[in-house]
Amino acid sequence: MIEVVTQLVLIVLVLAGSGFALIAAIGIWRLPDALMRMHASSKSGTLGGGLLFFAVAIGVGEFDVVVRALAGVAFLLFTTPIASHLIARATYLLGVPRDPSQVRDDLEGRYDLNARVCQAPADVVAGASSPVRGADSPSTGTGGGAA
Repeated sequence: MIEVVTQLVLIVLVLAGSGFALIAAIGIWRLPDALMRMHASSKSGTLGGGLLFFAVAIGVGEFDVVVRALAGVAFLLFTTPIASHLIARATYLLGVPRDPSQVRDDLEGRYDLNARVCQAPADVVAGASSPVRGADSPSTGTGGGAA
């Protein structure tokens, strides 16, 4: 009975992992610009790879293989967000053309390309110059006072 459940779990993990990897590949192929392609590959590829690593760990079941599979999952979870952020930043700084459907640019006019420094939005700067609340003033949930 336990072997049947294990086999069913393995089937689900392998199919789900392969499906997410396929979605990532289709996203890279079909999406119109670099940022969208990067998003598809990083999110779906990480999930698909992680599920396949878990399938290997459960399927083989030996301690050293389980440890290696978990290390692979940890590696994916720690490196993929950093790599996708760096790729996105590089595409933005290099001026890689974006799809016209992307109508919002939160960094427009705030990023100094020479100094590679991003300025805070005006509403955040205005909020930082307001006086700091004391411990006896009412709290909004962001510090001080009883919750």
